[in-house]
Amino acid sequence: MNWIETLVFGTGVAHSILLVAMVIAAGLYLNRIKICGISLGVTWILFVGIFAGHLGLVLDDTTSHFVKEFGLILFIYSIGIQVGPGFFESFRSGGVTLNMLAALLVILSCVTCYVIHVVTGENMFAMIGVLYGAVTNTPGLGAAQQTFSDMSNGASNLDFARGYAVAYPLAVVGIIGSIVLFRYIFGVKVAQADANSEKNKNQTNENLFALTFLVSNDGICGQPIRKLHQICGEKIVITRIMHAHNNEIELVDDDTVIGKGDKIFIVLPPEEVSTMETLIGKVVEGMKTEEWDHIDRNTLVCERLVLTNRELNGTLLGKLALRKKYNVQISRIKRAGVDLMPRADLVLQMGDRLTVVGQAPDVKKMQELIGDHVKKLDEPNLMAIFMGVALGVLFGSIPIFLPGMSVPVKLGLAGGPLIVSILVSKFGTKFKLVTYTTSSANLMMRQIGITMFLASVGIGAGNGFIDTVLNGGYWWVLYGFIITVLPIMIVGVLARKVFKIGYFSIAGMVSGALTDPPALAYGNSICPDDQVSVGYSTVYPLSMFLRVISAQILVLAAF
Repeated sequence: MNWIETLVFGTGVAHSILLVAMVIAAGLYLNRIKICGISLGVTWILFVGIFAGHLGLVLDDTTSHFVKEFGLILFIYSIGIQVGPGFFESFRSGGVTLNMLAALLVILSCVTCYVIHVVTGENMFAMIGVLYGAVTNTPGLGAAQQTFSDMSNGASNLDFARGYAVAYPLAVVGIIGSIVLFRYIFGVKVAQADANSEKNKNQTNENLFALTFLVSNDGICGQPIRKLHQICGEKIVITRIMHAHNNEIELVDDDTVIGKGDKIFIVLPPEEVSTMETLIGKVVEGMKTEEWDHIDRNTLVCERLVLTNRELNGTLLGKLALRKKYNVQISRIKRAGVDLMPRADLVLQMGDRLTVVGQAPDVKKMQELIGDHVKKLDEPNLMAIFMGVALGVLFGSIPIFLPGMSVPVKLGLAGGPLIVSILVSKFGTKFKLVTYTTSSANLMMRQIGITMFLASVGIGAGNGFIDTVLNGGYWWVLYGFIITVLPIMIVGVLARKVFKIGYFSIAGMVSGALTDPPALAYGNSICPDDQVSVGYSTVYPLSMFLRVISAQILVLAAF
């Protein structure tokens, strides 16, 4: 039976694959364990890896580096591809404030870490690991490790992974606990929040509302629809009007005449609501999008069609002249979970979901134009993935010389692929590059990447982990908890008291700034709509980018 001993405790390709696979499988199985309803998720893989390393199971350095770095690249790149299409949109309207607060939270976390290092004299590299465990950010840990390796000619530092593993478990509890504590500090009652959220049922996301306005302003009566467009430009989209004299719904064009008592259906950003109420009249409370769609079945249809025609990938929406050629209106376009205004200069991408309004035969023609063959989206676009990964590695390896620093900064194998993936997903269509990836395929790639990374990190950190904890590492738990909670409380109170942001949006912002899925899951469990998810997705891209970059800055400063 020597072959079994050689396979388990030896070296080689078979040993490495077996060890990594067993660690990942065991970690995923333990994911079922929940403490007070909270699971550590894939982080169990890290702890299983540490246990395996403690037992003497090891990976050779070459294999360990490949598994760790390639896994990190897959994870980072898949995140960028997912959030990239909505990254720039997130800075519009209220997203600017949320991103500023998230950036402040990132900065305060780093400052708190450094202050603890100065006051206690703890090893800075260990504190960086504690920091990224405290903010539950694995890519930041990877960026720190990779930067250290670059700076020390390929050497590794196990303090990063040990600090991360020690601080992570209580950090998950600290984040969710802070969100719960906000409810009592702010005096928020979930039942009352439910009622307030009911008023926002027509909100399609943080930046767009779909509302019905009742015409009561005599100054606009008898005027064509183009009058409203001249005043507001492309800030609004008007699709339908219900005439007061016959209750019939008409698909609008520039020449459609507005009458007293008409109801106009408009998609617009929240800052334009007061302007439209001044121009047209009050919002009709309780008339939801679904009611328009139900009424329209007698005259018009409203369909949500998916762009699967590759020939239209990268085409400007205005060039299609849909109102003129097909007699249909596009009210909004959903991309990567974000609703976009159907502006003439909007570049269409594969996978876009268009809300189309028009007569049934016209919508059918529109369907033939854009494809709407959902199965086509299941085909993987591997060229965009591997070309993007290659460009990300090249971009991350470029030395950047900054004033006052003796060595150049690199974006590394974390920052480079993240930036390139965001840019490729946003601008790749201009080169006719199909970047769409189904949610399931993206999740699969992301999960494979993060599990490979955590398994390798855990196995490498296992040797001597227990001794580290017993010889003072238990203080890292306290330091991590301080790094977790203190910045959250400062930014949360600031968001509520100064910027008057709603409780659920704060919960989403905090979850996104700390890139913590368990906190997002908790927020969604108490939120009656998508406010938490919107806040999370709004700040997640910038927060992830800042976490990765700040990790490298801290490591460089520690040398």
